[in-house]
Amino acid sequence: MSLQSSAASDLKVRFAVDRGGTFTDVYASVSDGTRHVLKLLSVDPGNYADAPREGIRRILEQVTGEALARDRPVPTRHVESIRMGTTVATNALLERKGDRCALVITRGLGDLLQIGNQSRPRIFDLEIAVPDLLYERVVEVDERVEFCKGQQHHDQVKGITGEYVRIVQRPNLANVEASLRALQADGFDNIAVVFLHAYTFPDHEQQVGQLARALGFAHVTLSSEVMPMVKMVPRGYTACADAYLTPAIRRYIDGFCAGFDERLGREVPVLFMQSDGGLAPIDKFSGFKAILSGPAGGVVGYAQTTYGPHTGNGKKKNFFFFNN
Repeated sequence: MSLQSSAASDLKVRFAVDRGGTFTDVYASVSDGTRHVLKLLSVDPGNYADAPREGIRRILEQVTGEALARDRPVPTRHVESIRMGTTVATNALLERKGDRCALVITRGLGDLLQIGNQSRPRIFDLEIAVPDLLYERVVEVDERVEFCKGQQHHDQVKGITGEYVRIVQRPNLANVEASLRALQADGFDNIAVVFLHAYTFPDHEQQVGQLARALGFAHVTLSSEVMPMVKMVPRGYTACADAYLTPAIRRYIDGFCAGFDERLGREVPVLFMQSDGGLAPIDKFSGFKAILSGPAGGVVGYAQTTYGPHTGNGKKKNFFFFNN
């Protein structure tokens, strides 16, 4: 083996990808100190199935000098890591191209998310335009917990926030199962479960979620898991967005990973940019975390590259909340 081929066999490449709606940008940092940048159309089915994967394949060919067939899984022995920001969820939300989903909510609150919090950004506007709802069907579950407010009850339970609640009504799982089966019969495969005070007492949501998964629902979002906050309206909006968008995200991730060998995701980490600027592994990346995935990557890059000692202002970086 020549010295040149031996050196090429030891190379490792770190990839950073921005998968936009129109263009995909691929940046590669090679262990020998070189860097590569490539721009592709995000959708070009006549030439490749997936733009980020194609960009990675082309750069690996340049770096290693090896010919990599487009119709074969891309080998990852030279890949150190892949980090990606994507607007797949952003575009699906804006264009209303998510998957059908239903809302499962505490009885009596079926129209809560439609009513919202009644905020009026333009208070004198005579025509208030509200966004379309992401869910198509509502199932109300007869369950209820209430705060004890200092009183002692024999059936009070300490919530995960330290607050005490009293279980007024436990969900009848047989009735819930009948409602969920009716949803399935009408073609619903994704649900968001949003119960009153679930942020501190998630047991009822967990019971319904476990039942739904056992019945074969493809995706079940529990508000107590994705956004355990006090206010039920924003918690419900977040859960519905997750149920609406996660299937599209999972299809994209599965399609992307299917084009690589089996080391991807196991020995080779794949991280996706979240809406908050942090990074999540592929098994933790879901719809609501992906809504601002692409834009968040731009903010992080701006914070890292445009303010610091290299700008000549003599100040240290203070964008500490973006550094992940």
